[in-house]
Amino acid sequence: MADKPSRALVLYGYGLAPLITPSHHHIHAVASKGSCGFLALDDSSPTPVDIEDEKIIRELQQLLDANEASESSMQVSTMKESRFMGMKAALVTHSPTVKCFGEKLGFTVLDIQSADVAADELLKLLGFQYGKAVDTDYFDLVFAHIGAHVKESSQNDLDYANIVVGKILEVAQPGSEIASRLHLTLIMSYGAVVADNPNQSLFSLYGGNNTNLQSIFPRQSYTLKGVVPRNGIRHHCPILIAQWQDAVTRKDMAQEFSFSEFKKNCGNLAIAADRFFYEIAFKLWKAPKYGA
Repeated sequence: MADKPSRALVLYGYGLAPLITPSHHHIHAVASKGSCGFLALDDSSPTPVDIEDEKIIRELQQLLDANEASESSMQVSTMKESRFMGMKAALVTHSPTVKCFGEKLGFTVLDIQSADVAADELLKLLGFQYGKAVDTDYFDLVFAHIGAHVKESSQNDLDYANIVVGKILEVAQPGSEIASRLHLTLIMSYGAVVADNPNQSLFSLYGGNNTNLQSIFPRQSYTLKGVVPRNGIRHHCPILIAQWQDAVTRKDMAQEFSFSEFKKNCGNLAIAADRFFYEIAFKLWKAPKYGA
């Protein structure tokens, strides 16, 4: 744990995980520097295949612990009101649907288009300028949703993410003030997948795909909510997550950002996606640690 609250930058690519190639060096660099793992999604109440906006909102509802927020006019507690000790948070996106959702949750919603300036702008929002951390007028967390999720532009979205990550790593050199205060998280999802893929199953993390062996292994925490088993978990194609903060996060043995590499060499295994935001808030001193 750092001696000061961290400031968090989360880069989120919906549906981009299967498109990552060896050429995306900077994305792989985050995995090789930090700790890696999986976020297990609730796959209940799937939406129709052709409604992409609804699918990404369902995923965001889990990542931001906002399952009570729907497209209805239901009132939900916002960041400024009661969520996470009044965390000051920004959501960066150019998706109109995601913008509306972020506003409902109390995010300050912004749009940054150019990859050439995105890294500097994202760091500036967190109060990192000229290699230093300013103490006034900054966001505790910036959640950057990359891409509009049009299939034809997905590869461009991933290249954009790779460029942004590279520029951030260039600025946040180990030993610098920025690197010690910036908690960088890179999450890439498979989007809404229908068919179970045994080669990308969380079951394979502890006993392979042999269902006869699963009963002898302890339940992982992502399968429970309190002491009650969760229903509707999508065990296949989880979200891939890598986190890095200089001298704070553990360094795993993973050398690339992929399911197979995380399975072999990560130390975090899986947590439920709706616990992700609590983990981030804890690093910012905006939530108590839960669990063991």
